[in-house]
Amino acid sequence: MTTPQIMAFAVIILMMLAFMWERVRYDVVAGVTLLVAVVLGLVPPDKAFSGFSDDIVIIVGSALVVSAGVARSGLVDAAIKRFFPNLTSIRAQMLLLVLTVTVLSAFIKNIGALAIMMPVAFQFSRKSGTPPSTFLMPMAFGALLGGLMTQIGTSPNIVVSKLRGELTGTPFTMFDFTPVGAILAATGVVFLMLFYWLVPKRQNQNPTVQEALGNSTFSTEASLPEASPLAGKPLRDLLKTASGEVIATAILRGNSRISPFPDMILKEQDTLLLEGPSDALDRLVSQTGLKLSGGEIEAGGEITAIEAVIGPGSALQGLTARDISLFNTYGINLLAVSRKGRRLKERLAEVILRTGDVLVLQGHRKALPSVLKELGCLPLAEREILLGTTRSALIPVLILIAAMGSTAVGLAPVPIAFFAAALAMVVFKVIPLKDLYQSVDGPILVMLAALIPVSDTLRSTGGTEVIAGWLGRVAHDLPPYGALAVILITAMAVTPFLNNAATVLVMAPIAASFAHNLGYRPDAFLMAVAIGAGCDFLTPIGHQCNTLVMGPGGYKFSDYPRLGLPLSLMIICVTIPALILVWPLK
Repeated sequence: MTTPQIMAFAVIILMMLAFMWERVRYDVVAGVTLLVAVVLGLVPPDKAFSGFSDDIVIIVGSALVVSAGVARSGLVDAAIKRFFPNLTSIRAQMLLLVLTVTVLSAFIKNIGALAIMMPVAFQFSRKSGTPPSTFLMPMAFGALLGGLMTQIGTSPNIVVSKLRGELTGTPFTMFDFTPVGAILAATGVVFLMLFYWLVPKRQNQNPTVQEALGNSTFSTEASLPEASPLAGKPLRDLLKTASGEVIATAILRGNSRISPFPDMILKEQDTLLLEGPSDALDRLVSQTGLKLSGGEIEAGGEITAIEAVIGPGSALQGLTARDISLFNTYGINLLAVSRKGRRLKERLAEVILRTGDVLVLQGHRKALPSVLKELGCLPLAEREILLGTTRSALIPVLILIAAMGSTAVGLAPVPIAFFAAALAMVVFKVIPLKDLYQSVDGPILVMLAALIPVSDTLRSTGGTEVIAGWLGRVAHDLPPYGALAVILITAMAVTPFLNNAATVLVMAPIAASFAHNLGYRPDAFLMAVAIGAGCDFLTPIGHQCNTLVMGPGGYKFSDYPRLGLPLSLMIICVTIPALILVWPLK
C-alpha cells in the first residue's frame, strides 16, 4: 500500500475508535477527523466543506422538518385515537410501527417512510411511558429492510439494476428484487419484534429547553360549545383523547360547581377545569372542539401562545387575571397556569397569581414581548407551546404526499422534493419560523457534513482498489456460496464509509468479475451487492435512516451494533440460500 492509503485507513480506524469511546460528542469527533484529513493532505482544502452541500445532509435536515410538521398537525394523534385507541402494549406498538415503515419503504423512499411514522413513535412513547429510543432504531432498520423489496425502494437497487443492464444487456425490473427482499424483510421484522429489547433506553442527547424542563402540569378552563358532539356523552369519552394524561378537577354548569366522575354526562355550555401537561391539554382541546376561556383576539398578525414565568416584583403578583383585566387591558388571554407542588381548583380568572407561577398566554406574536416586559414576566422563549394555537391537519399531509409523489414519478430528485416540502411547512405556517431550526438536529448534520469528504478518501487514495485486490485473493478459492458471502459481507462493511450507491458502483463490477471467473451467472452476486449496500445496521453514518433517528433517539455510536450486529448475521445467513434458490448460479 502507498503512504496516502495507509494514512486514509489509519484516520478512519482512529475515527471509529473515537466514536466507540464516546467521551467526545460525535460531531466534534467528525470535525476533528476532517481537520486531520486536511492537514495530512487526504482531503484537499477546497473540498473540506463540500459535505455541507451534499444531498444526504439536505435530505436528513429536511426530513426532520417535515416530520416535525406532521407531528404538529395533530393528525397523528387523531389517527391513533380512531384506529388504535387501545394499543398500549409495547410489542403491539412496535409491530405496527416497524411493519408500516417496512411496507411503505418498498414503494416510497425509505427515509420518507421513516419521517412519516416518527411522530407516531413519539406519540406511542408518551402513551406507554417508554423512551422513543425503544421504537426508533427498529423502525430505521425496518425502513432499510423494506427498501430491499423493490427496485425503487432504495438507491443500491436502482444503481445495481442499471449496472446489470450495462453488463448483460438486461437490467433488473421493478419486482425482480421482491422474492429475496420480501424474505429478508419478513425475517427481519420477526427478528426486530423478538429482540427490540437489545436497544438501550436512551434520552435525546441534545434536548430542547422544553424537554429539559419536562412536562409541567397546567390547569386550564374550556367549555363545550353549542352543538358539540360531546354533549350527551360521558366525561370518560372526552378524557380518553389525552390517553389518561388529563384529569377534570371540576365541571361548572350554570351556577353549580360539580365534582366530576367518569360516567357523568356532559351538556352544552358545560365549563371544565382541566389539569395535565400542556401537550396533552392541546391534544384534548384541538381534537374535541372545546373552546378555551378568554376573549376573541382580533385578527391582524400571527396569534400564538407563549409560556412565561412570573418574576419577582411582577405586576401580576397577588392579583387574579380578573383583577388586572388581562384581556381588556393588554389584549392577551390567560390559557393555563402551572404552580409547582399544588393542584389549582379555582377558575382561571380567580387564581391568585404568585411569583414562580408558569402561565400560558395567548396574543399577537409581535405584541407579547412588550406585554410580558410590562407585566414583569420572563418568557420561556424556546419552549414550544401549542395550546391555543390553530393548526391545519390537512396541509402538512398534502405537502408530504406532494413530495413523495414527485419523487415516485420522477418529477423531482429526493433532496429537492424534501427541501421543498420543508420550506412549504414554513410558508404555510405549519411550523412557525422561530421554531424551524429547533426541528433540525444541528450536531447530526455537522457530523454528516464533516464525514462525507473523509469517507471519500478511501476512493481518492485508491483504497477501494486495495480492498478489491484483497477480496479477489480471498474469494478466488472459495466455493460459490462462500464467494457470495464474501461479496455480501464486504458490501456491508464498506457501505458506512462510501455511501450505499457508491458501494454498489465499486463492488458490482468486482462481483460480476468473480461470477465470470468462477463460471457462474452474475445475478446472485449483483443482488448480494445491492443487499449488502442496503443493509447498514452497524453504524449511524452509513445510511440516512440511521442518522435520522440518532439525535431524537439519543443513541450513542455503540448502540447500533447491539441490535444491528445480530440482525446483520441473520441477514447473511438468510440471504445466501435465498439468493441461490431464487437466482440459480448456473
